[in-house]
Amino acid sequence: MDLKRTQLLLLFFAFLCAQVRKLNGDSISGCIPIERNALLGFKESLKDPSNRLSSWVGDDCCTWEGVACDNRTRHIIKLDLRNTHPLSYADDLPYKKWSLGGELRPSLLGLKHLNYLDLSMNFFGGIPIPEFIGSFRQLKYLNLSFAGLGGLIPHQLGNLSSLQYLDLSYNYYYYGDNFGVSPRFLIIDNAIWIYRLSSLRYLNMSDVKFREGTHWLQALNMLPSIVEVRLFDCGINTIPLSLPYVNFTSLSVLDLSWNFHINSMIPGWLFNISSLEYLDLSFNIFWGIIPPAIKNLASLKVLDYPIICFLKATFRLCLKVCVSCSI
Repeated sequence: MDLKRTQLLLLFFAFLCAQVRKLNGDSISGCIPIERNALLGFKESLKDPSNRLSSWVGDDCCTWEGVACDNRTRHIIKLDLRNTHPLSYADDLPYKKWSLGGELRPSLLGLKHLNYLDLSMNFFGGIPIPEFIGSFRQLKYLNLSFAGLGGLIPHQLGNLSSLQYLDLSYNYYYYGDNFGVSPRFLIIDNAIWIYRLSSLRYLNMSDVKFREGTHWLQALNMLPSIVEVRLFDCGINTIPLSLPYVNFTSLSVLDLSWNFHINSMIPGWLFNISSLEYLDLSFNIFWGIIPPAIKNLASLKVLDYPIICFLKATFRLCLKVCVSCSI
């Protein structure tokens, strides 16, 4: 009897362990059904001219193209639908052929554990960024660059407090079949929501159009972990000359190039960013004497600044220097 009891107890404990492992996701195969249905609902709203998502069939969505699951829990954690065919302005037909388009439906909200989302290099015909993307609280990586999106950037993106990488660059959509028609850009009206992205390290908003009173610098200055900021050709026309304090002490790359309407002295706060390694101020109108405080930029390796203007007596003397200067 003792032997039988021991055997029964061992079987019972083995059964309990199996149930615990199942609850923890250790023995789950395939993918979570509700997440599979979320992907299928999302797929229904997409245009897929080259049938890139042909693998999105069967029960195991973890094996589908662009989908990655956690090995233990089998929850979907990554959705990478980037178009890998490069854009060519000489011939954009291959790029458009492989581009996803259509709508971006909120069925994706079924992916509660998503931490990586890449929809870049696709063509969504000028639709706005959906507000529901701000609901992915675990998202660390978001790339919507070159996706043919337009309109106001939703402030709900500020809810992504875990986000480390955000790329919204080069989104524009032409009304018509040629580049002679006015484009539709992504627009930011108030950047204050950016300061809530407390984990952000990389930000690229190149070609996003900044409206008056955007408060972009004040928002960026509240990001303690930011390392790289690219604001190429954003239509920025004013830049504060001073800040009460400089908070982004980890900033290594700052690109403010091609904002033709900036017309001011060189802001003094720039010389308080001792971590700066790359600074691009080209194709703006900065004037005045470069202050001795530039020596504070001890880490600076590259300065892109093609026109340097020195005030001399009552007139301005402008000297053209190299487009890319290695310090």
